[in-house]
Amino acid sequence: MISPLLSSGCEIIHPPRDGGIRYRGLTPDQVQTVRFLPFDYEIEYVCRPDREIVGPKVRKCLPNGTWTDMGHPSRCLRTCPRIHLSLENGEVLPRAMERVPVEGTWVEYRCNSGFRLVGSIRSNCTKLGRWTLPKPVCERESLPPAGWGKALHIGALFPMSGGWPGGQACLPAVRMALEDVNNRRDILPDYELRLIHHDSQCEPGQATKYLYELLYNDPIKIILMPGCSSVSTLVAEAARMWNLIVLSYGSSSPALSNRQRFPTFFRTHPSATLHNPTRVQLFKKWGWTKIATIQQTTEVFTSTLDDLEERVKEAGIEITFRQSFFSDPAVPVKNLKQDARIIVGLFYETEARKVFCEVFKAELFGKKYVWFLIGWYADNWFRVKDPAINCTEDQMKQAVEGHITTEIVMLNPENTRSISNMTSQEFIEKLKKRVGRNPEETGGFQEAPLAYDAIWALALALNKTSTELVKKGLRLEDFNYNNRTITDEIYRALNSSAFEGVSGHVVFDASGSRMAWTLIEQLQNSTYKKIGYYDTTKDNLSWYNNVKWIGGSPPADYTKVIPTFRFLSQKLFISVSVLSSLGILLAIICLAFNIYNGHVRCVGTPLGVGCHGCPGLSTRVAADPPFGLDGRGKGMMWLVVWEGELCCAGGTRPALCCHCLMPCPLGGQQLPSLFPPPQVLCLITAPVTMILNSQQDAAFAFASLAVIFSSYITLVVLFVPKMRRLITRGEWQSEQQDTMKTGSSTNNNEEEKSRLLEKENRELQTIISEKEERVSELRQQLKDRQQLRSRRRSSNCAADNHFSTSSPPASAATGPALYQPSLPLVRCLVSEQADKLGRNNCDGSRVHLLYK
Repeated sequence: MISPLLSSGCEIIHPPRDGGIRYRGLTPDQVQTVRFLPFDYEIEYVCRPDREIVGPKVRKCLPNGTWTDMGHPSRCLRTCPRIHLSLENGEVLPRAMERVPVEGTWVEYRCNSGFRLVGSIRSNCTKLGRWTLPKPVCERESLPPAGWGKALHIGALFPMSGGWPGGQACLPAVRMALEDVNNRRDILPDYELRLIHHDSQCEPGQATKYLYELLYNDPIKIILMPGCSSVSTLVAEAARMWNLIVLSYGSSSPALSNRQRFPTFFRTHPSATLHNPTRVQLFKKWGWTKIATIQQTTEVFTSTLDDLEERVKEAGIEITFRQSFFSDPAVPVKNLKQDARIIVGLFYETEARKVFCEVFKAELFGKKYVWFLIGWYADNWFRVKDPAINCTEDQMKQAVEGHITTEIVMLNPENTRSISNMTSQEFIEKLKKRVGRNPEETGGFQEAPLAYDAIWALALALNKTSTELVKKGLRLEDFNYNNRTITDEIYRALNSSAFEGVSGHVVFDASGSRMAWTLIEQLQNSTYKKIGYYDTTKDNLSWYNNVKWIGGSPPADYTKVIPTFRFLSQKLFISVSVLSSLGILLAIICLAFNIYNGHVRCVGTPLGVGCHGCPGLSTRVAADPPFGLDGRGKGMMWLVVWEGELCCAGGTRPALCCHCLMPCPLGGQQLPSLFPPPQVLCLITAPVTMILNSQQDAAFAFASLAVIFSSYITLVVLFVPKMRRLITRGEWQSEQQDTMKTGSSTNNNEEEKSRLLEKENRELQTIISEKEERVSELRQQLKDRQQLRSRRRSSNCAADNHFSTSSPPASAATGPALYQPSLPLVRCLVSEQADKLGRNNCDGSRVHLLYK
């Protein structure tokens, strides 16, 4: 329940006229007292039964105290009967996008081929909920109008909705072409082209249903015209079974170029692979050798990408990342963050919005990235509100800014007249009037010139076929689904087509695909700008030089590391070199002293190894001057810090050798408490070096002097006291003499010790052999004893029973008596205790073992 005293949130709004607002959790009385509603609170508009809500139906209270979509009013408009939205044997073209007809909606009526319209061609829905004119009807024509010849029927499938709703503009363009062709007396003078079409919705399943109706219902169709690659694939594969030619106006799948699979297929829409030569040319122009790709997993994009992969390989360009997705591009887009810079995207318009919403989240846009997209999207595709994404329009604008599109030239850029005696601009103006709404909101408006020229290509081919058939005694009206001769003539005529259309020069290649120029555009400030054309047939790139890069220049195709060198002060380098040279001299003197006096007790044998290894102090001091030289010996350049290289590019810090300032261990042992442990040195030197990293002189001086002075201190502390002692106290010579005197006596003592040890060894070997013989005897006796005991056990069984009942042992109180059958062994034990016999007379170990 909401408190009437609430004073923060969104102010309550008034309901629309002829409608009301539904409040959750509030009674009508409480609505009168509440002024504000809380954040995240939702209201719903409701209208009277004879009216329909136009605009947002639900609004939500935002944290800033406003309601959502306040720029779009919600109105309750009166509705008109829906019966006017359908027409038997014809079609209705609504001129509004509402789900039901409301006031202001107007519709246009058209009849199918073979029928004529009786009544008004147009009607409007008024504020009173009535149509201005009654619904017309379509009546079958008994005979063609005066001046028209025999009818030749075209079976067509137009996608009015779906992934590519190209029929919205292509169908009016086809109607315009049929009117222009039928009005010409020099083209098919004895015939009239008529259209029978259905809405395929760009779905193969729906197209299959309508293809069946076209083939099995009269009249016979002389040609089929599908749109959408998926629908064209289905139609073209089945058409050869009926000896039908297929002419498509909106199919770009590269798979349709397979003449073995689709032997009777032609298209005025070029193959999608025509984009790839243009892309390769642009990669070469800007010096890119590494690209990445992301595609929607449909056949048209997969085959296009396979063709691109072959072309870039021939050009020496590498595809470093290849990502694909079915419906959710989130993960593939994130995978592109692995240093992908030049990215080719292949997907439909609806999926493009999902991709670039994820691109914004992953920050894969800006001056470091270039996206290549397909140019057939509507100009405002990134501004369309899409419930499938959660990005704002501003975010989408940031993500798509600067991307490049390649598109087949579908409208002749030159102001020349086509075979229909219209220029391309005159065609566009006429088409806009017929469509009756914004071209940017009309599907297939860009492809409409291709649909218009498809009818002209068909008409010219049939006109040529008619002339050839007369020579064979045949006519076009003799065509049926079993007549291969007429089909072959139509095929040859289409294959040799060449004329100027509103889309440019129309000519087909060996696979039946249209050959055309490619338009290159770039999105600059949310508007597409033409930046060039590419003629595939002549390998000619026409450039406008108006490309705008976000960073001012084309980005790199991968992360590049550029080495930079920083110069040291020459005076500093010479000073360090002099100190290092003195250190080397001092280390050599100390090493010679250590070797010469290695036999003196105060110097010690470990000093023979001393600072000559692991690595020696002399080695460390000598390594100081090369710190300031580059590997090529060209000057005083700071390339090495301690024992690791310094990378001056990309922000990489030098590798730190934590043991570089450690005193050299003598004889494998650390010096006791003369220097701090290496961990302390690391904590001191590593941070200081990182702080001084940007100042090469200071960092070089600190590292070099630290090594030099630690080496100096080590040499002085270790060797100066020993030199002083030997020189000042004269112990040098006396210890030498003592060593010479005691040398001979030491050798004699060693020989005597050796002889004694050999004698003792022989005695011990004799004792061991005796012990081994005795152990063997005892084992044999034990074995004999066990055998004797087992033989007597059966005979003594009765005696033992008698003994246990008549004469209990004296020690019964303490437990059963121990049975001792062999008295000599007992006597041996007593004798050993009394007389202390040797081991040869009685072995105490043996008696003890048997007693147990």
